[in-house]
Amino acid sequence: MTIAIERADVDSVEWLASITAIAAADAERVDREGAFPAETLRQLYDAGVYDLIYAGGDDRLDLVGLSRLVQAVSQGDPSAGLILVNTIQAVEKQKAQNVWPETVYSEFVRRTSEGPVNINSARAEPDLGAPARGGLPATTASRTATGWAINGRKAYVTGSRYLDWQSVWVKTDESDVRVGHLLVPRDTPGIETIETWDHLGLRGSATHDVVYTNVEVPDENFLEIPFTNGQYIDPVGRGGPSSLLHAIIYLGVARAAQAAFATFARERVPSALGRPIAETERIQTIAGEIEGLIVQAEELAYGLTSRAQLGDEEAIRRTQIAKPLVAKGAIEAVHVAVAALGNPALSRSNPLERHLRDVLCARVHPPQEDAARLAVGRRVLAV
Repeated sequence: MTIAIERADVDSVEWLASITAIAAADAERVDREGAFPAETLRQLYDAGVYDLIYAGGDDRLDLVGLSRLVQAVSQGDPSAGLILVNTIQAVEKQKAQNVWPETVYSEFVRRTSEGPVNINSARAEPDLGAPARGGLPATTASRTATGWAINGRKAYVTGSRYLDWQSVWVKTDESDVRVGHLLVPRDTPGIETIETWDHLGLRGSATHDVVYTNVEVPDENFLEIPFTNGQYIDPVGRGGPSSLLHAIIYLGVARAAQAAFATFARERVPSALGRPIAETERIQTIAGEIEGLIVQAEELAYGLTSRAQLGDEEAIRRTQIAKPLVAKGAIEAVHVAVAALGNPALSRSNPLERHLRDVLCARVHPPQEDAARLAVGRRVLAV
């Protein structure tokens, strides 16, 4: 594997803008058809984006660099950005903990030389919902002669059939129950994708349900997760150095909405005014408000990410409450743009309509605002 670009170019405005342009080229069609952005991801791979995600050593991007990459892609197409974030988090965990079996890691490395390789966890379930609020999965893993057989149904599996590996959250059916993830390659028999994703936003993310019927994987593919007193609390909701990556997707959406707002303002010339509305103080003030909201959210996200990746414990704790704050700033920025333009902003012919739908998905990623406030509030009061 070789890096397709010069490392010094990664942080340049020009290169990041080119990545946004690649992602944006097919974004409207992907949204209208609810189509998976396979060609977009392939073009991002050809541009070196995936090499930067997979790289180690001196070529490895830090989390701030990866965050900029995520925002640039998501400004073009947040569905593609979401696929990348899930893959980044899986790869970063492997780099930090080296938990994959050698056979899986070797196959992963081989495939990365051929095209984009995507990984995501399958955790949510129709009855349980998301595991961020605790509980154990109904999906079970049963012992076989050579490993495990998975049976169950997962909901909201972003990427679904297009993933190269699914990391399936299970409990064992042993008397002494264990919890963990089983790494399942794409073509394993017994996997069925149920096309349930007909959503307001991120329509190209293929976040469908997946059913597992006697899906067999080797014993070594079981990655156990400790849990206490029969209770599992999803670590995703606890914060961490990479925990703001999902929120940064929506900073990309907010920047796209800002660009759409500016384009409309420059081109809109009401007959009664005789000049572009961009030249009026009202629209200029609104443009300043939008920029302020995005800057505030960006500084919070990037500032904490920079400190957290260096091991600053206070910054790591603050990422938990920062996620809903970043999401709120992105959503408010888009709301302000849409409200200022009125009806035209809600027309399917205006990209702002798509950006509004996409940015509203920011709230669903754990931790949700109430859960984050509760956890942080308890910590503050305990102190």
